[in-house]
Amino acid sequence: MSMPENVIRVLIADDHPLVREGLAAVIARESDMTLVALARDGREAVQQSRELAPDVVLMDLRMPVLGGIEAIRLLHAEAPAVRCIVLTTFGGDEDIYEALDAGARAYLLKDADSAAVIAAIRDVHAGRRHVPEDVSRRLLEHFDADKLTAREREILKLIVRGMKNGAIGRTLGITEGTVKGHINHLLNKLGVRDRTQAATTAIRRGIVHLDETRQ
Repeated sequence: MSMPENVIRVLIADDHPLVREGLAAVIARESDMTLVALARDGREAVQQSRELAPDVVLMDLRMPVLGGIEAIRLLHAEAPAVRCIVLTTFGGDEDIYEALDAGARAYLLKDADSAAVIAAIRDVHAGRRHVPEDVSRRLLEHFDADKLTAREREILKLIVRGMKNGAIGRTLGITEGTVKGHINHLLNKLGVRDRTQAATTAIRRGIVHLDETRQ
C-alpha cells in the first residue's frame, strides 16, 4: 500500500535511545507524519537518508562516528531536498551559526516541547526556516563579535583545558610571548577581562566544547 503524498517522512538521528524513542512517539501521534528510520549517529543518518530519502531529518549535533554538523553538510550537498532540523542541548551562538551555515533549516533546543518540534517539521517541509526568537538572539552574538582566528581558537581550547602560557607555547611550537599576544587579541574579541572569563565564555557560546578538551 503506497503512502499518501502529503505525509511527511521523518528520520531521527540521536545517539541517546530514550531521545530517539521519545521523538518517535511524538511523530507517531501526528496523522500527517511517519517515521522512516532511527539513526544512532551522523553516518547512519546519511546512509539511511541516501536509501530512504526522508523529507525531514531531526539531527542531534554531538554524536559519535560523525557529528551532526558534518552530516548536515553532506546531506545538504548530496540531497538538498532533505531538510534538516537541529535538535540539541547546545545553544551557543557558534553551534547555531555552524549548523545553519552547513544547511540546517531549523534549530531547536531539547527543552522545546513537542508542539514546537512538530511546528518546526511542518515549517521546514513547507520550505520555511524555523529559528525561535531565543535562538535568533544568541545567533546575533556571532555577528556582533569579531571572529577568532584558527590559532586563537586553538589557544582558547588549551586555556579551557587549564594550560598555562608556557605549556600552550610548547604544545603549539610558538614562543610564550606569541601566546600572550594571541591571548590579548582573543580577550578583546570576546569582550572579557581575563582567562577565566574567556574560558567560561568559550563554553557558553559553543566556541569550545568540554569533550574537545579531554586529554
